Amino acid sequence: MLKVTTTTTPLSNPEKKIPNLFPLLLLALLCSASYLLAALWRTSNLSSSSVSSNTTISSSVITLDFNTYHGASAAAGRCHFPVCDAMYTDYTPCHDHSRSLKFPRERHANMERHCPAKNEILRCLVQPPAGYRRSLPWPESRDAAWFANVPYKKLVAEKGNQNWVRVEGDRFRFPGGGTTFPRGADAYIKEIGRLIPLHDGSIRTALDAGCGVASWGAYLLSQNILTMSFAPRDSHKAQVQLALERGLPAMLGIFATDRLPYPSRAFDMAHCSRCLIPWHLYDGLYLIEIDRILRPGGYWILSGPPINWKQHWKGWRGKQKDLSALQSTIEAIARSLCWKKLKEKEDIAIWQKPANHIECSASQNASLMPGFCSAQEPDAAWYTKMGACITPLPKVAGMQGKAGGELEKWPKRLVAVPPRISSGSINGVTPKMFLEDTELWKRRVRYCKAASTELAQKGRYRNLLDMNSGLGGFAAAMIDDPVWVMNVVPTVAKVDTLGVIYERGLIGTYQDWCEAISTYPRTYDLLHADSVFTLYKDRCEMEDILLEMDRILRPEGTVIFRDDVDILVRIKSIADGMRWNGRIVDHEDGPLQREKLLIAVKATWSISNQTQ
Repeated sequence: MLKVTTTTTPLSNPEKKIPNLFPLLLLALLCSASYLLAALWRTSNLSSSSVSSNTTISSSVITLDFNTYHGASAAAGRCHFPVCDAMYTDYTPCHDHSRSLKFPRERHANMERHCPAKNEILRCLVQPPAGYRRSLPWPESRDAAWFANVPYKKLVAEKGNQNWVRVEGDRFRFPGGGTTFPRGADAYIKEIGRLIPLHDGSIRTALDAGCGVASWGAYLLSQNILTMSFAPRDSHKAQVQLALERGLPAMLGIFATDRLPYPSRAFDMAHCSRCLIPWHLYDGLYLIEIDRILRPGGYWILSGPPINWKQHWKGWRGKQKDLSALQSTIEAIARSLCWKKLKEKEDIAIWQKPANHIECSASQNASLMPGFCSAQEPDAAWYTKMGACITPLPKVAGMQGKAGGELEKWPKRLVAVPPRISSGSINGVTPKMFLEDTELWKRRVRYCKAASTELAQKGRYRNLLDMNSGLGGFAAAMIDDPVWVMNVVPTVAKVDTLGVIYERGLIGTYQDWCEAISTYPRTYDLLHADSVFTLYKDRCEMEDILLEMDRILRPEGTVIFRDDVDILVRIKSIADGMRWNGRIVDHEDGPLQREKLLIAVKATWSISNQTQ
């Protein structure tokens, strides 16, 4: 047998030889070979019972069966969830009317987020209303929705004469009108487009406060402008719900005491059309919040009372003196924020935020201006109280500089390195990492479409939510599909990237997944959960997060989980008890990766055929 000796010898024992290494090498090779064979055998072991009857998967993506390896633990965790009472069909846990009665009404604090305590959380499946049907596909849904899915006529009775919405047979119809634009949102937007540049790609993200059924945002889509519409859960009951049923970005929210859940410098344009927000009260606190979330050079549009009151006061049923004082106060607050009034035409007024704060800082007068914030973090916006101070913009070299950096026009903006990254403002994220992440998610989305043909079908899904968005790569990779994505940055994430997402021309919100999100049941067609359960491990109960996902997911909707295989097995055992049909498939890089995907489809069911 061949013996190997060293060319040099230890000083302590010049005669000693190295042991024979051949058996050790042979043993290592045999172990590696057996591991590879076991992995290949495992991926070829199909589990047909775990595939939904109405879900087809590409033959190139193989279902994995972990029952042999994890069966005991999975069975121990499996449970059956009862169906909630019908009174909870439209349950919004953190915007519940009965709970709101416990909180003060001053500044509408009672209408903000107030979530149930842990012992109050419902652990049941929210049922759809009788006669619920799959939502109409986009773009048909922009103009119509099934009445059975949101069976309320109160909004029709109160706003029908203003061309908001009407009922025709088994459908709602949305003519595109509004209180301030009864001739239609399209004509109203054209009028705004004559005053500011809506068509050249410089405006991409917009905010619509007190949005009604989101017709303003619906018609801005033709200009490639993506609008975050929000309104409180109020006496109209279903305005945000109808907006979502139409396939439009919307969420529950209100100007009250907390900051809105968006980062600073997020929106290119903000809009209020008779939104009933008291901009003139509380020392201008709500306009100060608009200033925080407006991008440098961004626009604020106010239409309806009190704008141009001299011409319209008779129709508004208000006193000339009161309307005059109201507009004067709003004008004074805008000046104190260093906004420039660009236009006032008919009952539309438009202001522009400065590109930087050099001139504003130089002319600051304590008696006229709120002053600049010194302690508050600009992007802190989760249960953070509004402050009566101006959020300072990043410093620039000269008067012509754009605070925070220049943005590319849409659509180049989507893939260009965002200024927050190029400036080094996001710890641990470099331009190279951003570009690599963009390419990675293109590949991952292609793989997901191969694994779930529903996702590959254009028009099958419209409303998507990414529960842990990172840099927004998933949404960017879906940009050519007729979908929109609500990008969520968890409040427990190590790095706050929501500002980057907005700089890419996408929209999103902050959220703690230990609580319910500010939306109605049956909001989303698809949920994407990348490492969400690893992130929230030991923070809150897995089944509570999954039940919240079930609440906001539409029947026949899909969830794509990406996580460690052991976590996915636990998720699947719980999801089986929620009437989801799921299957685990390999990572796109092959079977040796511990991270895998679980693709689950929510079954369509009704209370009539369920045993509670």
